[in-house]
Amino acid sequence: MLANSNATANLAVKDLARAKAFYEDVLGLTEVHNEGGELIVYKCGDTSINVYRSNFAGTNKATAVTWMVGDEIEKIVSALRSKGVVFEHYDMPHTTIEGDIHVGHGMKVAWFKDPDGNILNLVDR
Repeated sequence: MLANSNATANLAVKDLARAKAFYEDVLGLTEVHNEGGELIVYKCGDTSINVYRSNFAGTNKATAVTWMVGDEIEKIVSALRSKGVVFEHYDMPHTTIEGDIHVGHGMKVAWFKDPDGNILNLVDR
């Protein structure tokens, strides 16, 4: 029923102006719609991300958005690090950390947080 439909991630933030600076200036996303300071929609490939103001921002302790970046992962991690992004390091079985990238199970993954603590990641697939 939904297999052929794009899905949109929804990210709750406390301060929409601070989030806008992060998603545009740091991650390089482009705003495609704005709902009067309550919601900003960003285009990501064939889908989009809704960043919206909420009192519940920062309560999700799991990965909220994944970008499939292929063999560009090292380059993107380096570029984000140069913009001040701090990457998360997790202790995971059968995985090693090379710089800020977790390597194992046939893939490379890097996790980081937005200013409200939403967990975002990059995967080399």
